[in-house]
Amino acid sequence: MNTTRIGFIGTGVMGGSMAGRLLDAGYPLFVYTRTREKSQPLLERGAAWRDSPGAVAADSTVLITMVGYPSDVEEVYLGPDGVLAKAHKGCLLIDMTTSRPDLARRIAREAARKSCMAIDAPVSGGDTGARNGTLSIMAGGDEQSFTRALPVLQHLGTNIVFQGGPGAGQYCKMCNQIAIAATMVGVCESLAYAEAAGLEPRRVLESISRGAAGSWSLSNLAPRILDGDFTPGFFVKHFIKDMGIALESADALGLPLPGLMLAKDLYEKLAAKGLGDAGTQGLYRLYKDTD
Repeated sequence: MNTTRIGFIGTGVMGGSMAGRLLDAGYPLFVYTRTREKSQPLLERGAAWRDSPGAVAADSTVLITMVGYPSDVEEVYLGPDGVLAKAHKGCLLIDMTTSRPDLARRIAREAARKSCMAIDAPVSGGDTGARNGTLSIMAGGDEQSFTRALPVLQHLGTNIVFQGGPGAGQYCKMCNQIAIAATMVGVCESLAYAEAAGLEPRRVLESISRGAAGSWSLSNLAPRILDGDFTPGFFVKHFIKDMGIALESADALGLPLPGLMLAKDLYEKLAAKGLGDAGTQGLYRLYKDTD
């Protein structure tokens, strides 16, 4: 058994699969999530439950977080019974949540004051990538911390790139989300157009997914759309959060992003229809639902 003790906070759609891969790799695993039932499959496989983020940190040499929103990240790391209140000297902290670059830098500073190491390492690849260990991982922090984290990250992803100092992983993830936002609008409008023109959408997909229009979203999410499968690999509500972070940070950089603003507006309309818990491919419903 691996002697590195890993704490994992946040065992939802993505985190549960990621934590499971670390169990499969033989790491002792300590888990916490706000809804304990979400951790039950991991507990049945040998993970140990802890009652708070601080309690997880106290038992861990490496701690990973995969929570929902920047406010959750802030609470988990900086709260009175949070990670940094209880982490031991030398603990490596890996936040894989998509969060704000400025918060990642703040956590890195606070970790250094506690003689801990910290990297921000958000991911892309959805539920499929989390299950299969094929996530793209974008890391920010100091290189020594990244090098130490790499053996753990290699159980979770296949495309792991060090982007620079603290916050750089989050900035890179915003680049990813900006590209996905415009792509998802194009995918949904393309399929809606094909159907309106009387074409067989699966034949259209067969043609265009292998040409210049090809993308991960077209190959992986368009088939789900055509199957009427809008279950989340990544929640609409979390995508809206990400687009908000990207627009906020772009504004601070003095960079207008009109395409992203349009995509966010469309996704907010989708959430207003009660579909915030759908997968991002649920955007197609805007083009098909008339109520």
